[in-house]
Amino acid sequence: MSAVNDTIFQPAVILLTGIAGQEKFHVWISIPFCLIYVISILGNSVILFIIKTDPTLHEPMYIFLSMLAVTDLGLSISTLPTVLSIFWFNSREITFDACFAQLFFIHSFTFIESSVLLSMAFDRFVAICNPLRYDSILTPPRIAKMGLVSLLRGVGVVFPGLILLKQYRYCHANVLSHSYCLNQEVMKMACSDVSAQSIYSFFATLASLGLDVLLILLSYVMILKTVLSIASHAERLKALNTCVSHVCVVLIFYTPEIGLSVIHRFVKNFSPLILTVMSNVYLLVPPLMNPIVYSVKTKSIRAKIIRVFVK
Repeated sequence: MSAVNDTIFQPAVILLTGIAGQEKFHVWISIPFCLIYVISILGNSVILFIIKTDPTLHEPMYIFLSMLAVTDLGLSISTLPTVLSIFWFNSREITFDACFAQLFFIHSFTFIESSVLLSMAFDRFVAICNPLRYDSILTPPRIAKMGLVSLLRGVGVVFPGLILLKQYRYCHANVLSHSYCLNQEVMKMACSDVSAQSIYSFFATLASLGLDVLLILLSYVMILKTVLSIASHAERLKALNTCVSHVCVVLIFYTPEIGLSVIHRFVKNFSPLILTVMSNVYLLVPPLMNPIVYSVKTKSIRAKIIRVFVK
């Protein structure tokens, strides 16, 4: 009886989907995906290498940037195996436990990245609003604690939801509409009442990502207030220019994340193709764009990168 229950309520494998309706073009579609992964992994690795090897960059701002690069690497590596397996080999099967492991890493790195972006906003707030105490506030031990809290919060928020998902019975179609496992997709397979999981994931997202967005907005309100009190126009521009990279990264990360959450929870009839594109943008674009944005907008990083490649 237990064997029967296992086969009915916990499928041996789950089938992933590339881009529905475009299967004959998967080999060609794999080319931009490969480029995105190569640039993401190479770009974030270069950022980490430069910050690690250059003592002049061992400052709070660049330490937070290295945390962001590590998180982006983790996010890229979490989705890479299944995405490329589907596009290259049409290998759609993933075991039930492997799907849950991928789901755990994708969502954990998402929450960790949100925490790191909040830490970077705090760094900019202290640097502009209280520059004389910058070094005494953002000490190496305190930065290490902020990184550890970001890691523990990311894992701690996702783990209870994962335990809930493991308790459910699964008897609906074991086909997911993406190239990787997401919490919202796995919930659709359950034939049990998933209201507890749905409520938990909603409030967990609201209490973490939503709170992070509000605190980041608050920090920039305080930054603008401080900057506008500066008499010199040139000094205002100089202060704001140090925040441009972070603002761009925040918009790149939160815009597709919030849009996708709203669609999954409140929009029933939505184009599957647009949903697939938004899901890929939400997971693939931030790791791709973050190193590019900081390399272009941060003079010290840009100079070190040029020096490395010139050598």
